[in-house]
Amino acid sequence: MQILIKNSRVIDPANGRDMVSDILIEHGRIKQVARELKAEADKTIDASGKITIPGLVDMHVHLREPGREDKETVFTGTRAGLYGGVTSVLAMPNTSPAIDSAASIRLLKEIVRKTAASNVYICAAITKGREGKELTPFAQLKAEGALAISDDGSSVDSTPLMFEAFKSAKEHDLLVICHCQDRSLSGDGVVNLGFTSTRMGLRGISSESEYKRVQRDLELAAEAGARVHIAHVSCRESVELIAEAKKKGVRVSAESAPHYFALTEESVLSYDTNMKMNPPLRSEADRQAIREGLRDGTLDAIASDHAPHTENEKEIEFERAEFGVIGLQTELGLAISELLEPGLLDWQALVQKISLNPAKILGIDKGTLGEGSDADLVIIDPHREWTVTKEGLVSKSKNSPFLGKRLKGVVEYTVCNGTLAYENQHAAGR
Repeated sequence: MQILIKNSRVIDPANGRDMVSDILIEHGRIKQVARELKAEADKTIDASGKITIPGLVDMHVHLREPGREDKETVFTGTRAGLYGGVTSVLAMPNTSPAIDSAASIRLLKEIVRKTAASNVYICAAITKGREGKELTPFAQLKAEGALAISDDGSSVDSTPLMFEAFKSAKEHDLLVICHCQDRSLSGDGVVNLGFTSTRMGLRGISSESEYKRVQRDLELAAEAGARVHIAHVSCRESVELIAEAKKKGVRVSAESAPHYFALTEESVLSYDTNMKMNPPLRSEADRQAIREGLRDGTLDAIASDHAPHTENEKEIEFERAEFGVIGLQTELGLAISELLEPGLLDWQALVQKISLNPAKILGIDKGTLGEGSDADLVIIDPHREWTVTKEGLVSKSKNSPFLGKRLKGVVEYTVCNGTLAYENQHAAGR
């Protein structure tokens, strides 16, 4: 299929592009990027006044399959991503059973082959069953195509075992993604420890439970010489530790999620369980630290930590409700509204955070609009606004903390592997 995109502002930091141009897509790849292209095409899109960027690479997504298809599936999750401009996702391993063996990776790959609406990459578990007791067979996981390892949802509490994990990961060139939570400090907490937890009468989760574990994992990674990625950073101290480690030459990258740069613990005062996530929403000072970390490059990537749950798991008492929120459809709009519009990031920097840097961290050939590259891209109307509603969310689960919020930046088209994978009804009706 040939697609010709005309007159769009093309933003592609990998190739230093920010210019009004045309893009010709042929046989799944970008054939040419130039002004006033003359070519026959099956589909021509007039993108005047629009912005075209590489498809988003979300390196922290819970697709729930296999095992919890009532929450999400590979098909529904990747389809939700397309609505939000996400063309590549890294599937996290806390499925049921966990992705902790070559056989479990093969099972997921077959599901992906049959049902995925976009590119799906696989993160396998660090320990068998994610129980923190015995390492998984890293060599076999790598041979089957795992790009990274993580016990996400849990941290490996045993320091000697985690050090062995880092050493083995270095040997097999696997990225270690760390969920940093010291359970001896977080206990049974459900919201940020402080004034809000006291006011609500709920048990708190301290920032210390995160940053102490960040500190440990950075030290272990440095000693082993391994690559480490810190997931869902939520507090000021973690940002500071990561910045310090980068200065020392530690091979560290880090991400935060839109809810941490857009919301604070005050959002929890309504007892809305869609505001319950792990790590929890923190203070305004922490939110500002996350925003500054994204601005100055300490935090390399924005990832949704898309964590779907059923209504039965969310619409119950706050303490009993599951941790986690969805975010594939809203992350781009939130990044535009909360980071680009206030001037914290420009378009080049934003595309680096949501497309190019995650691709580089994972070592995949995505996040670019260079000629010959995979044709994964998003056409955005940067001026139009939209409201987040349950009806508009295509994920199986609707547990978004941003229901009712007005966001700027509408995805008009998403092209994935050279196919027009999503077309906004408004764009189609013009």
